[in-house]
Amino acid sequence: MASPMPLIGVRGSTGVSLYEGDLSSSDCRDSSNSCRCIAFSKDGKLFAWNTQEKVYVVSLPSLEKRLEVDLPRTQAMAFSPKGTVLALWQLYTAQKENLHLLDTKDGRTLASFVHKKQSDWQPQWSEDEEICARGVNNEVLVFENNAFEKPSTKLHLQKMSEFSLAPGGKPYHMACLVPGSKGQPSFVRVFCHPHFDGPNAGVANKSFYKADRVDFFWNKKGKGLLLLTSTDVDKTGASYYGDQGLHFLRTTGDTAIVKRNKEGPIYSVAWSPQCDHFCVVYGFMPAKAALFNLNCDLIFEMGTGPRNSVYYDPHGSLLILAGFGNLRGNVEVWDVKAQKLVSKSQASDSTLLEWSPDGEHYLTATTAPRLRVANGMKVWHYTGSLQHEYMWPANEELWDAQWQPGGSFEAKPITYVPVAGIQSSQPQASKQVYRPPGARKEEKQEKPPEVNRERKMKNIKKKLQQITILKEQLQKGVTLEANQLEKLKKEQELLQELQSLKV
Repeated sequence: MASPMPLIGVRGSTGVSLYEGDLSSSDCRDSSNSCRCIAFSKDGKLFAWNTQEKVYVVSLPSLEKRLEVDLPRTQAMAFSPKGTVLALWQLYTAQKENLHLLDTKDGRTLASFVHKKQSDWQPQWSEDEEICARGVNNEVLVFENNAFEKPSTKLHLQKMSEFSLAPGGKPYHMACLVPGSKGQPSFVRVFCHPHFDGPNAGVANKSFYKADRVDFFWNKKGKGLLLLTSTDVDKTGASYYGDQGLHFLRTTGDTAIVKRNKEGPIYSVAWSPQCDHFCVVYGFMPAKAALFNLNCDLIFEMGTGPRNSVYYDPHGSLLILAGFGNLRGNVEVWDVKAQKLVSKSQASDSTLLEWSPDGEHYLTATTAPRLRVANGMKVWHYTGSLQHEYMWPANEELWDAQWQPGGSFEAKPITYVPVAGIQSSQPQASKQVYRPPGARKEEKQEKPPEVNRERKMKNIKKKLQQITILKEQLQKGVTLEANQLEKLKKEQELLQELQSLKV
């Protein structure tokens, strides 16, 4: 029997609430406007949030209070895969322990650590929770069965900057990054737990010269890993985004480079939940989108368009290509197996998109601080029909919205016929260039003055320089203010906006 439509967890200036999936009703869990984070457990049976002074956990669907813990200034939270541990990170202050791991049954503190940086605060668990890993300086500390008194094993790699634990079951794999220096290349090495020592301990290795930073993308089985490498500056001058590359590693040791047939940045990378292929959105606007198999061979191209994001539904049968940020919010839904376009729609001014666990609906929302006007959320059917809408009052803000995970949903046959929907209460943004009243009789549309474009580019570059400085401070362990952390989140949007002004 299929599960009912999942709930939607929301936080904003009006407090913390749980909405029915059709947005018809909500349950306000807390009216405080000081919530910084919310989280569902992976099975959807627990929901957590914080206020300025406390952290709360309730059971779902009963809404029975599970925990109430005094932990002021909590900035981030996450459940372990089986929901047995709640990890909480507070702002760091003067050698005081600020990373806490709580038992979700009784609220007992299992362990507390000092962890200065928010960028990599979250412990990483295996799916079965048999191991949990934390990065400390040049080491990865591995704990077994949520016993955090003493690590069972350690992985030491000189100058290691970050690591990523693969999902999936045994054997457990872990990828570690060592940045290049003094003419030496950066490299990522994959290890198999617990075999971390010895010259031949690594099961896979990939080195590259152009890599100021690396993003890790494991497939669901934890057997394939994509590495998105990026430099801050493209020395050829071809792109303000810097230079990027996409590399593939198997835990068997095979490696390959994902070849692209259009120049420009890589906007988005995502694995199919079926683990047999992945999608890449890349190239100067209008961007290309393409599917690649496990040999990194191109298997299907979805043309070009104003898109910079890709999202697979939980079954892997549908994918969304969307264009947000400085783009108009176009949403394309594709049938992956048939390689056909299912629908096109527009979710203007959206700052987030997330598939429902049922694989039929997706949520879009306009949130602050990215946009402080017309905040609200919408639920769509994959055929492009708007199903439900809820808008926040003009003087209130929506900060975050998340689907409740879990549930039992079977993939249904894909239909290309739009289902019945509703009309949005929000007007579509005008596609015409604004003209002052005195010029509206003129038929000719003039381009914006070059000086305005240059001024905008200058302002964006200034903001990017500020972000670079903040990132350097973060790497040094400096504690950043909340508004500074918000600035860091806007880097990709600023880069995309700058690129659109250059085109």
